[in-house]
Amino acid sequence: MRRTKPEKRVVPPDIRYGNVYIQNFINYIMERGKKSTATRLMYDALDIVQQKTGRNPVEVFEQALKNVGPLMEVRPRRVGGATYQVPMEVPMERRMALAMRWLADAARSRSGKSFEEKLSAELIDAANGQGNAVRKREETHRMAEANRAFSHYRV
Repeated sequence: MRRTKPEKRVVPPDIRYGNVYIQNFINYIMERGKKSTATRLMYDALDIVQQKTGRNPVEVFEQALKNVGPLMEVRPRRVGGATYQVPMEVPMERRMALAMRWLADAARSRSGKSFEEKLSAELIDAANGQGNAVRKREETHRMAEANRAFSHYRV
């Protein structure tokens, strides 16, 4: 086990909107170190969101993150040779990390069109409480609810 915890990196806010979560999400979208490409894709997707909804794209993005982030998840815990799936609350940082990962994966798995269009469609769906990313969150909540009997094994 580690002696000390590594210090958290401070992510600077993005250039256009001054939002830390958008910059973090750009880092999740990025592939093969191509940050400028990921930035362009994200800003194009937010422009499409602005056109389709007529709302502030940052608000839509933050609503999507809020709707996708799980409140509970199951963690494995070994007790006397048996492994139990113990439901636990998700800390805020992990909640945001999971939400961003699920949004990016759901956008990539959509069919057809360019990535900007897929991402914008997924963000709009997530903000409205639909889409694959929201379904993933509901699945996680169902698992936690189903294993509620093991909640007394919390760490």
